[in-house]
Amino acid sequence: MSTPPWSTSAVLALLLGVTPLGAQGGADLAERLFRSGERAYSAQSYAEALETWNQLIQQAPESPFAAEALLREARYHAQVEHRPELALPLLDSLRKDHLDSPAAPDGLLLRGEILAARSQGPEGLKEAIAEFHRVSDLFPDHPAALAAQLDLGLAYRRQGSPARALSHLRTVLQADPHSPLAARAGLEMAALLDQEGDLQGCLRVFQGVREGAPGTPEAEEAACQILLRVRQRLQRPALRSTGTWPEGRQKWLNTPTLLAFDSTDKLFIYQDDTQLSCLEGGQLKPAGPPVRGVRAVLFPGPWQVSTKSGLVKDAHSALPLPPDISPTGAISDEWGSLWISDGRKGGLLVLPLQGEPRTLPAPPLVGLAPQPLGGAVGASDANRSLIFFDDKGGTRITIPYGQGLPTPFRNVLALATDAAGHVAALVDGDFEGIVLWGPDGTLLRAATYKTLGISGRFRGIALDRKGGILLADRTNDLLLRIE
Repeated sequence: MSTPPWSTSAVLALLLGVTPLGAQGGADLAERLFRSGERAYSAQSYAEALETWNQLIQQAPESPFAAEALLREARYHAQVEHRPELALPLLDSLRKDHLDSPAAPDGLLLRGEILAARSQGPEGLKEAIAEFHRVSDLFPDHPAALAAQLDLGLAYRRQGSPARALSHLRTVLQADPHSPLAARAGLEMAALLDQEGDLQGCLRVFQGVREGAPGTPEAEEAACQILLRVRQRLQRPALRSTGTWPEGRQKWLNTPTLLAFDSTDKLFIYQDDTQLSCLEGGQLKPAGPPVRGVRAVLFPGPWQVSTKSGLVKDAHSALPLPPDISPTGAISDEWGSLWISDGRKGGLLVLPLQGEPRTLPAPPLVGLAPQPLGGAVGASDANRSLIFFDDKGGTRITIPYGQGLPTPFRNVLALATDAAGHVAALVDGDFEGIVLWGPDGTLLRAATYKTLGISGRFRGIALDRKGGILLADRTNDLLLRIE
């Protein structure tokens, strides 16, 4: 059958000023279509860019420009639209039909990263890990190979394989110690070494990031993490009150009872048993609808776990909890599952993003807080112990209340953790004050309210990234900072 004189390809060729005849003509047309899509994309005319690249893919499917167009479209869906499900079919085509193209390494890497982000458990990471290995094996000299090593380190860490994770992270550091990838790998590696009990190795790696990437956010983070660990675990100065926080602010809250920092160190305050607010620029702003009986604040969100309303984010996002559960604390793990401690019957109720809820064994808890690399720490007044849970909910460490203190305490009123795994608690009993433990359960610092020279009805506690401890005083309607 002869080609109609006004076929789509002929019209496009006329518009672009090329003649789509022969191999050279087809190559020219493919490149011009690709460049036209690039121009539209740069101008943020995304619909035009996608339409042009789709024409390229349909008319010259074997062209290297078609492979690059597939990659550009996939990046748009994954990184601009944030709809990775639309990117995966394009990356599957790139993987199947263009493995020898220049776009293949970046395409396989992006596919692996999408699969890793969408996984909902360690088993779900297997395909992503295979893709990262494929990038590293097939394209060892391409920059994507080093990024794949970093992704392998992150994936194996999430799978609970620290030795494998450290091996891949070390490869990134050794390949180019001053690269942005090395800085990211160093932060992850240092945190893993700390979790494995190698504090000195952890501090050395953080210092390497600080010196190797000066002026970067990673260097600033490394400096903060060094200061935090040195102060809390090596120097351990006596706790002291530095007064109201922010300095000089008196009677500016209304019976605060819960404090929480998000990952950017932004402070959230729950007060009046009604409203969660965020402190921004010195001003309190509502961070969601009024909710009564909040027992935990989860990020990102922030979601509020309430004894009365269930799980609440905004006026249109609420999830009722089982009627027989009495939530006393909650965390969100890295797979998106919600762990809720039941203060009445005991156990940890786990609500996954998909699948059926399940219950993990645990005594009744009065509080629950997350650990930075997975797992949680809970306080059980019934068992008079602090319990460190691993990422599967198993008991890792149990610390009896009052261990190492001159006098015991009976109750934990509030519990908090920080990015280094330190655990702080407000306690009362014969010992009434603040206790701070390390991530391995070691007692680090403690002080009574009397020795601190403070008084009030303290019901909220939070740890900032500089090693400070914030207390919410519901009697005097203010915050105090302890360091």
